[in-house]
Amino acid sequence: MLKLNSIHHAAIICSDYEKSKHFYVHVLGLTVIRETYRAERQSYKLDLQIGDSQIELFSFPDAPQRPSYPEASGLRHLALEVDDIEAAVKALEAEEIAVEPIRVDETTGKRFTFFFDPDRLPLELYEK
Repeated sequence: MLKLNSIHHAAIICSDYEKSKHFYVHVLGLTVIRETYRAERQSYKLDLQIGDSQIELFSFPDAPQRPSYPEASGLRHLALEVDDIEAAVKALEAEEIAVEPIRVDETTGKRFTFFFDPDRLPLELYEK
């Protein structure tokens, strides 16, 4: 049987690199590992640290839009763990990020909520 250790990274293609870079670095507070411009692809790749995992933020010229609805087939959302969900919501709202009301997971009893990145990628805050 295959033995997997963890999720190493999630890759996101954005439509506006500078806007998304600001969101993930300055609003969400992720640490930049490295930023690479690949001239042959006219593309940026920004490696960001989040806990023991990473997010790779890519830009590509004329990338097609992908419909992203929470109940559509494919990746549903990216969940980010926080210690204090109320403090996290206040921090997002201070940046004028709309956040859904906090709910309780009926299976785990944990609190969670959703918000969107600049490309409307659904992101979840899940309280530890």
